[in-house]
Amino acid sequence: MKPDPLHSPGGDALPALLAQVQNQISTVIKGKATQVADCLACLVAGGHLLIEDLPGVGKTTLAQALALTLGLQFSRTQFTADLLPSDLTGVNVFDRQAGQFVFKPGPVFAQVLLADEINRAGPKTQSALLEAMEERQVTVEGLSHALPQPFFVIATQNPTEQLGTYPLPESQLDRFLMTIRLGYPDRAAERELLAGGDSREQLAALRPVMSPAQLQQAQAAARQIAASPALLDYLQALLEATRGGQWFTEGLSPRAGLAWLRAARAKALLAGRAHVSPDDVQAVAVQVLAHRLHARAGSGRGSVEQVRALIDGVPLP
Repeated sequence: MKPDPLHSPGGDALPALLAQVQNQISTVIKGKATQVADCLACLVAGGHLLIEDLPGVGKTTLAQALALTLGLQFSRTQFTADLLPSDLTGVNVFDRQAGQFVFKPGPVFAQVLLADEINRAGPKTQSALLEAMEERQVTVEGLSHALPQPFFVIATQNPTEQLGTYPLPESQLDRFLMTIRLGYPDRAAERELLAGGDSREQLAALRPVMSPAQLQQAQAAARQIAASPALLDYLQALLEATRGGQWFTEGLSPRAGLAWLRAARAKALLAGRAHVSPDDVQAVAVQVLAHRLHARAGSGRGSVEQVRALIDGVPLP
């Protein structure tokens, strides 16, 4: 009998557990239910998340709340212009007693790594994350070291027009499954924030809702969510449309198409469905596509309007 992807081996309903995770995070990140759900979907899909926004809108708090709610080991690195790759990955240090070099792991050896203001570091340091994000390991002086599992990078990025920023290269951007923006809270949410006190006290009160093992079960379940031939036809039509030159200068790669499907599967799991629907594909389109594509109309990377025009321009199956 084929296992039910919506339930853990212990019988717990994964969508219900994931809903509890969303609800607890939303007690700290107020008025941003959609962004919290996108963040969780990215993690369940096994991807990495890039948050592009102004300082002070809750990016760091979101990362910390996610790690605490899922019982994950958390590490934060402030990216600066003088940050070296070894500051991130770790170094070999000579142990006098042992008479040999011993590897001292860097902050990348965590289950949730917050790469804060990633575009303030130079390209060499940004590239140090590439192997970690893709291979779940780092190589130092020819030796590979496995990273903890699950491994999730949340990188924050300031607007590129701000002073002291370095644009992320395409190879780095492609490692991020999704990009989101938090934005300013609405009036009611901001009033609740003002009346609610220090966010550090709220974070200290959070307790794990899911275990790392249950999270890995959810990630495995997301991979089992069914995608019908008609759904794959629709997704393929969308991919081909990005390559036609009508909306974008260059289209999506096959790897980007697989990433889009992974994100849609995670969305379906969060919604409690065992199959992917066109709504799931559309729900994650902007988050998956905008940072990967250059708009034809000259509005540059991240044109939300062009992605939405693509969705509107390709008929449903």
